Amino acid sequence: MFDQIDGRRRRLLGGAATTLVVASFGLPGSATAKASGNARRGKEATGATFGPLRQVDAGVLNVAYVDVGPANGPVVILLHGWPYDIHAFADVAPILAAKGFRVIVPYLRGYGATRFLASDTMRNGQQAAFAVDVIALMDALKIEKAVFGGFDWGARAANIVAALWPERCKALVSVSGYDVEDREADKAPLPPADEKRWWYEFYFTTERGRAGYDKYRREFAKLIWQLASPNWQFDDATFARSAAALDNPDQVSICIHNYRWRLGLAEGEAKYDALESKLAAAPVIAVPTITLEGDANGAPHLEPSAYARKFSGKYFHRQLKGGIGHNLPQEAPQAFASAIVDVSHL
Repeated sequence: MFDQIDGRRRRLLGGAATTLVVASFGLPGSATAKASGNARRGKEATGATFGPLRQVDAGVLNVAYVDVGPANGPVVILLHGWPYDIHAFADVAPILAAKGFRVIVPYLRGYGATRFLASDTMRNGQQAAFAVDVIALMDALKIEKAVFGGFDWGARAANIVAALWPERCKALVSVSGYDVEDREADKAPLPPADEKRWWYEFYFTTERGRAGYDKYRREFAKLIWQLASPNWQFDDATFARSAAALDNPDQVSICIHNYRWRLGLAEGEAKYDALESKLAAAPVIAVPTITLEGDANGAPHLEPSAYARKFSGKYFHRQLKGGIGHNLPQEAPQAFASAIVDVSHL
């Protein structure tokens, strides 16, 4: 969470900042759109839930996922963030299924019913691991190519797949734009006001932070939800439905490693070194892309003009009005689903 595009990455993207490239490509809507429903009161979200989970061995994981829509439809893979879960897409998936898409929504490593196959596998939270998990899932399900959509950690995984495996990615919808971690830039200090926004990252570098997150997972997650989406009035049932995913036995290890790895305080795995070297160069994404941003996103993020050049293919940005925060798919599911449909035709 809060990791979409932070101040540290301004050094990476600042040189590429340009006037925002916004072209319609024949798509409905405009660069600034009003989300249907009212995010502040949660009118658009229905509280829907998914049917029975499916399980498949994929790479180092047994992945829990939902599979919605016609089996022969064009595939869409939706990826959630932290501290959220697959229910961020509970209203998006049926919209897409009704339009003929096959929608796959997996629990990421460390969430829900997804489990490691071996007890001695490193509980690794580095960025490349999540992307490799996605490719392994596609291979296990015999999916050659898909449209990807994601936010937060899920946006990062989707961005990486689009950048490094463009042959597997038909198109991309990414909340808060280009999201690839730059650990070298992360080493540079920020002004105090910016550092303050990363309080939890510093907390997680300590053993007290690890123990505190383990003990107060639900309280921690609810606070992050409130900070990231200050106008989203989610109810207790909505939160509890997703918070259950944090009971995964590997959640704490994955989360803590993720943030420590970013700061260079924890090592990753050598098998991902080549991928991380490619990501350190901030590769351009060439597949058709729509980026989305809510007007009430409480997470640190750059202006769209700062990352527009990172997308070299057909590209479109939509700024949503109506009090939409960080968890954009759940707060504005119709707008997110529309972006998926539109980008699939670019």
